Amino acid sequence: MKINDIGEQGLLKKVQSFCPHDIIGDDAAVLSIDPSQKLVVTTDVLVDRVHFSQQTTPPDSVGWRAVAANLSDLAAMGATPMGITVGLSLPGELSLNWVELLYQGMGKLLAQYQTPIIGGDICRSQVTTISITALGQVNPNRVIKRSTAAPGQVIMVTGYHGMSRAGLELLLHPELTNQVDTETAKRLIAAHQYPLPRLDVLPYLWNNIEDESIAGMDSSDGLADAIIQICTLSKVGAQIYLSPLPCISSLSQDFSPAQALDWVLYGGEDFELVLCLSEKFATKLIKVLGEEARIIGEITRNLSITLFSENQQEKELSLKEGFQHFSSQEK
Repeated sequence: MKINDIGEQGLLKKVQSFCPHDIIGDDAAVLSIDPSQKLVVTTDVLVDRVHFSQQTTPPDSVGWRAVAANLSDLAAMGATPMGITVGLSLPGELSLNWVELLYQGMGKLLAQYQTPIIGGDICRSQVTTISITALGQVNPNRVIKRSTAAPGQVIMVTGYHGMSRAGLELLLHPELTNQVDTETAKRLIAAHQYPLPRLDVLPYLWNNIEDESIAGMDSSDGLADAIIQICTLSKVGAQIYLSPLPCISSLSQDFSPAQALDWVLYGGEDFELVLCLSEKFATKLIKVLGEEARIIGEITRNLSITLFSENQQEKELSLKEGFQHFSSQEK
């Protein structure tokens, strides 16, 4: 059955079944917010053949990843989710089952964080587009910003990088799975199709760190992008050491070292957090999060951002090698 077969009202009834009945139905949702909290709002748009494709992303994964991108932005701000709205632009000939699976994927991830779908909109379009707005709340003293990094702080990551990009490579080129063991291939593909936003980090962060400034953001656009954005807005520099990143050596076992390094720095869509804080508290946090979390560098007064490899070779970090919308590097 196609969307054309049931029309707008029929489609609305289908998608409303994924929403709380006591919230949806009017022109807008009405939410209560703790007066001691600040409201955090973020929006992400996913477009067919730009952010997902039939070859690499089944419809439930599209829904999952759309939600993950927004919840990751909330986590990056130190906020807990309250609800999301979903805007859909869909071709009329699109399968109704595709839409239902899309919402099932969204629902599976949202259920892990007790977060409802509180509204949205649908319209006809030649290109399938999903636009999600997520609402969250945060204690004003616990807002994480990109602009507050300070010299003397260390830079830590909450998990591996490059895995999502490696998983995408396996999906785009299935013949490469022959050079990767089955369990590794499954893990890399899952990292791309079903990433987890690091909302789980926040309780550990606030339970271990009290009156300390924390800067940071998520790495959805790549580790290099996150480091550069933080340094630029904080008007500081950084020294990054590649040897603490176990994901490089791990990926190098199945792909070339140069390819592994490129994916770790520029692959994107790993949805980890990149945090700047004191070494004392970073060490404490890493003990809680496990070995995938690592200190990878430090913030400096010198405005340059320098990479140090195992043989101490220096390289200036830039975004020239990473993907940017509207750039000449688009494919």
